[in-house]
Amino acid sequence: MIARVLRSFVTGSASMARRSRVLVAAAVMGVVAAGAPAPVHAQHAIDLPLGATLPDLKVETLDGKPASLAPYIGKTPLLIEVWATWCENCKALEPRIIAAKKKYGGQVKFVGLAVSFNQSPQRVKLHMEKHGFDVETFYDRKGEADAVYGVKATSTVIVVNKAGKIVYAGAGGDQDIEGAIRKAL
Repeated sequence: MIARVLRSFVTGSASMARRSRVLVAAAVMGVVAAGAPAPVHAQHAIDLPLGATLPDLKVETLDGKPASLAPYIGKTPLLIEVWATWCENCKALEPRIIAAKKKYGGQVKFVGLAVSFNQSPQRVKLHMEKHGFDVETFYDRKGEADAVYGVKATSTVIVVNKAGKIVYAGAGGDQDIEGAIRKAL
């Protein structure tokens, strides 16, 4: 049916009214598709594949000192959240991260990676204090999470097992944080 409509549209055998309806329908579908937020599925949250060894990342402490994620990779299971104070998905995810840290904090290292876009280290500190977000957090001033890991969005969570292998990567406010952690244990 669609092929027949398209063929008549292209060959000119469709009436002007029918062509107009097809064009309007196509335009509406395009607007709807363009406005719909595309979910970031786990396999597309970062450029690194599941099972890959997580590379080191050069970042800063919230006090501006050089830091690295190397001391955490391959030592213990690790959860990294790439977040921002202004990110709604991050705000939705925050209670899950806090609850998971209370439950698994003795088994898993929790690390926050605050992006530098539209926020300062001081703003990050204030947000963490206000919301009780007690996770060791670094500042990604140079966009290394994107450059090295290929992070697609804030609210990206990466979970790494004790061997330093990526076992989970996802983005969005409705992630199953405990389920992701269990993959690393």
